[in-house]
Amino acid sequence: MVVFRKESILERLKKLETVLENLQDKSVDNLEQYKSDLDLQWIVERGLEVASSVIFDVGNHILAGHYKISVDEYEQILQQLAAKQVISSELYNELSGLGGFRNILVYDYLSLDHEIVFNRYKKSQTVFPGFIAEIYDWLEKQE
Repeated sequence: MVVFRKESILERLKKLETVLENLQDKSVDNLEQYKSDLDLQWIVERGLEVASSVIFDVGNHILAGHYKISVDEYEQILQQLAAKQVISSELYNELSGLGGFRNILVYDYLSLDHEIVFNRYKKSQTVFPGFIAEIYDWLEKQE
């Protein structure tokens, strides 16, 4: 049984904030720049992988520790967070598909589509901070 610990969530949100700051520092302006720089590709891919993993870790901790809900798939984490109103339906829609994308980064690295990764990178710059904000809001309501 997982015990709900606010400190664990806060620690993970700080990690997510650090990852996002590092990704934003890379200022990838366009797809051609991204495609032509292997180091940049690795930084973005790893950053998105870690950020996605943290999001699912936070969500799973909230679901298991606070709501006593166990899920089997990443997308179920997002669905349940929305169902429990931990995150908004708008944010859920923006995050939808993140589980599959994370798995592509981890397991299908040989055939990554640079355009998809670049588009997810650009989207992450607004969606992931939104996740952080909504989790902070939810945590405040738990006190």
